Amino acid sequence: MHKRATVYFDSQLHKALRLKAAETERSVSALVNDAVKRILMEMEDAEDLAACKQRASEPNLLFEDVLKDLKKPGRL
Repeated sequence: MHKRATVYFDSQLHKALRLKAAETERSVSALVNDAVKRILMEMEDAEDLAACKQRASEPNLLFEDVLKDLKKPGRL
């Protein structure tokens, strides 16, 4: 489902979008949608990378060791 939105572009940016749309035989809306999706993915990737950096000093645990610990009486 598509939703309508009003977006105000700088006149030069709008001209560039219209030219790129004509050149690629795509709509301005399609170009803007793709650009927004890419930006959102980049933001999500940046958040993931930041989380990895924060956890870099955490020890690596082997699954088997964690499972053994969980099987101790009263843990699992």
